[in-house]
Amino acid sequence: MFSPAEHARFLREHPPSEFPFFGHIGQFWGAYAGMTAAMGDSYDFNFGYHVMVFVIGTSTTVEYALKAGYEAVFGRWFEGVVTPEDQLAADIAQDYVDFILVTPWYEYDFFAALGTLWSRTPLSGPGMLRKWERRYALTTEYLVKGLYAILIKAATQAGYEAPLAVTAVVIDRLPASQSSLPELVEVAALDGGGHLVTVPRYDAFKDYARALAEAGVEFQEIAGNRGVIVVSLLSPTRPQVDVRHQLLLEQQILTEPGNSRYVVRMQVASLAELLRSVTAAGMKLEHVYDY
Repeated sequence: MFSPAEHARFLREHPPSEFPFFGHIGQFWGAYAGMTAAMGDSYDFNFGYHVMVFVIGTSTTVEYALKAGYEAVFGRWFEGVVTPEDQLAADIAQDYVDFILVTPWYEYDFFAALGTLWSRTPLSGPGMLRKWERRYALTTEYLVKGLYAILIKAATQAGYEAPLAVTAVVIDRLPASQSSLPELVEVAALDGGGHLVTVPRYDAFKDYARALAEAGVEFQEIAGNRGVIVVSLLSPTRPQVDVRHQLLLEQQILTEPGNSRYVVRMQVASLAELLRSVTAAGMKLEHVYDY
């Protein structure tokens, strides 16, 4: 999710040959190794999850290595003019990022993107060499990804149930106003004053968690968990974490010098306090990992 988003932003103002593909490959495997080491013996080995991450990592490595080689050897020689194909590639890259924030990547319609490439960009115009070079590169990319997505979707559906669109959360109180939380649903009032609610998962969970925290709500349980939860922050400086928070990972944003990603682990009960402090500390909340 993070690398495609950075790539999409980069394409808006830079040629694809300048994107640090190999740097992102290194960051992926470095993060995997770091997070695996951080778990240590605290959790049982989840074979299915490790296989999933390994498949994603291998796919990303192959894709980025091929792109880096192609753009360096061929693509960069035609970058003197920005064509409609370049602009469309940036649009589709961002559309893909918006899609995977809430839906598994293999559900994305790469064949529709391929159709858009050939139906909505003119066959002739300025920069003909670049136009047809981009058509070749993008056609190959969308076609291969579309076929690969079919295979991964079939394998995923064979091994896993369909994911739920909401997650259950226990909070200490309901917010005074729910106008900014239209999809929050109260399931039950619990003994002791707590409330069981459901909220959207994935990227939307970040926004709901932050809104609840800013409304003074405290989290008691998220998706059945009262233990640790992980948050990703963006900041130009290293955040000051107290003894209740553990900094698991630090990564430079390769295309944004001076900005870095910090992955922090804490107890569920400490999440709201951290979220309330993010904006005041000049940080950006990137993601809350809702299990």
